[in-house]
Amino acid sequence: MTELAVGVDIGGTKVAGGVVNAAGEVIARTRRDTPHRSTSPDVVEDTIVSVVEELLADHADRVVAVGIGAAGFVAADRATVVFAPHLSWRHEPLRDALASRLALPIFVDNDANAAIWAEYRFGAGRGESHLVMVNLGTGIGGGLVLGGQVFRGRHGIAGEFGHMQVVPNGIRCECGNKGCWEQYASGNALVREARALWESGSPTVTDDLRSMVGRPEDLTGPLITEAARRGDRLARELLGEIGTWLGIGIADLAAALDPGTFVIGGGVSAAGDLLLEPARAAFRAQLTGRGYRPEARIVAAQLGNEAGVVGAADLARAGVTAS
Repeated sequence: MTELAVGVDIGGTKVAGGVVNAAGEVIARTRRDTPHRSTSPDVVEDTIVSVVEELLADHADRVVAVGIGAAGFVAADRATVVFAPHLSWRHEPLRDALASRLALPIFVDNDANAAIWAEYRFGAGRGESHLVMVNLGTGIGGGLVLGGQVFRGRHGIAGEFGHMQVVPNGIRCECGNKGCWEQYASGNALVREARALWESGSPTVTDDLRSMVGRPEDLTGPLITEAARRGDRLARELLGEIGTWLGIGIADLAAALDPGTFVIGGGVSAAGDLLLEPARAAFRAQLTGRGYRPEARIVAAQLGNEAGVVGAADLARAGVTAS
C-alpha cells in the first residue's frame, strides 16, 4: 500500500485538511473555521491539531508525515511562521509546537508554495521545470518552482508578487506602500471598482447586475464573475481590466524569471478566459523582447481549493523520504 500524508491548508477563514495518497488524491477531508481574530496562537494550533487527529482516526497506521500550508511568511527552516497577519503569528515556532502534540514529522510551508507544488506535480504544471503560480484572491499570492524545486528565497519568503509596485504613488495598499500589483489585479480590486461605479450612480451599472446583487455592499467577486458569464457587459469589462493588469505584472515576472508556464489560481481565476484572454493579450504587448523570444504559457490552475492540502501533504511526504 502507498504511504499517505496529511495536508493542512490554513487561511484567514478556514483550516482545511485532507489525507492524500502518493498520486495526489484526497481520500479523506475535514475542515474547521479559523478562530476569528484570535490573539492567541495556541487557539489556531488547537484547531490544527483537531483537524489532524480527526483525519488520523482512520488512517494513522499509514500516514508518514503532516504538511502545513500557512498563509503568511514562513522562514527557510520550514518550521517558523515569521508573520501571518490574519492569525496573530509573529515568529511562531509552529513546527515545534505541533510536533510536541502530534507524533509525526511536521513540515511547515507557505500556502502558495504548497499550491504551486500541487499544480507542478499533479495539475496544470505537470512536465514543466520552470513554473510560476499567481493566486488571485483577496490579494495576490504566488509561488515558484524553478528547476523542479520550490524556490523559497534566501529567507523563505519569495513569491510575494502582489506587493510589486506597478503604479508609483498609486492606490494605498494594506502593506503600507502605494501602487502594489494586488491593488489592480485581485479580487479586492474587482469588487472595489464595481462598487465605486455603482455608488457613484454610473449608468454603466446594468439593471441585470443590480437585480442580481441588490445592493453595492453585497457585491462579491464570484457574483461579478457569474454576471460576466451571463453576458453582463460591465462585469466583462471589469474582468477585462483585471486581466490586463494581470498580464502587465506577468510580463514583468517573465523578464525576471523566464518561466515556461504561468499558472493562474485563486478565486478570481474561476472567470476562465474572461480573465485569461485579456491577460494573454497584455502579456504579449508588454513582454520584453517580444517577437524574438519564446513566450510562456498562461493557463488556469486545475486543482482548485484542494491544491493547498495536496501540495502540503506531498511536500511533507517528500521531506520524510529525503531525510
